[in-house]
Amino acid sequence: MNTNDATHLAGRPADRVAAVDWPALAEELDEHGSAPTGPLLTPDECHAIAALYDEGEHFRTTVDMARHRFGSGQYRYFTHDLPDVVAELRAAFYPRLLPIAREWAAKLGRPAPWPDSLGEWLRMCHDAGQAKSAQILLRYGPGDWNALHRDVFGEAVFPLQAVIGLNAPGTDFTGGEFLMTEQRPRAQSRGSAAALRQGHGLVFATRDRPVRSRRGWSAGPMRHGVSTVRSGRRHTLGLVFHDAQ
Repeated sequence: MNTNDATHLAGRPADRVAAVDWPALAEELDEHGSAPTGPLLTPDECHAIAALYDEGEHFRTTVDMARHRFGSGQYRYFTHDLPDVVAELRAAFYPRLLPIAREWAAKLGRPAPWPDSLGEWLRMCHDAGQAKSAQILLRYGPGDWNALHRDVFGEAVFPLQAVIGLNAPGTDFTGGEFLMTEQRPRAQSRGSAAALRQGHGLVFATRDRPVRSRRGWSAGPMRHGVSTVRSGRRHTLGLVFHDAQ
């Protein structure tokens, strides 16, 4: 896969997810708690997904971040009737993230309740009282930002999630970097920032990641957010692999 050009991608989105260098991505996730995928969507596909934001029938609710003191800007949760491309991407990511999730759980001595099938896992979420779709389409304008947070919506949690940029940084908007912080034991937090390129994805830790310690492995708490958008408009697609209460 050409990791620099999303204009002439071949195949379906699921094929592009399959073509990601997953061993390299897993290694970077282990090291940093986040890792880029390379291009997954063409600009036309990105524009089509971003345009859904103004079609209210696709969404179950809209959140005004300033009202809830989450930052500034808006995001909308899709209904379970996901657009085909969103459903395809989510289904393609899950089986490739699953081995990483299980390995992280083993390192941390935690249960690994996630079955091989995404559908079965979502049924388990619903049985646990988490029956609302958590797939997100976010929109930011000048001055908007997202506070550092975790997308944990109940006891049933998948430890990894993904975000895909739908606009071109430096052209469609400026600012708006994807932020992550890691709380380190007995030390100040470490932060990172990434410019999310159009059509490119980023996989990152939902809540924490395994960190090697003197006694084996410990959990490194992580949070994510978005820096202030200085100009233009920024849309992103968030893929979450558990449902919400």
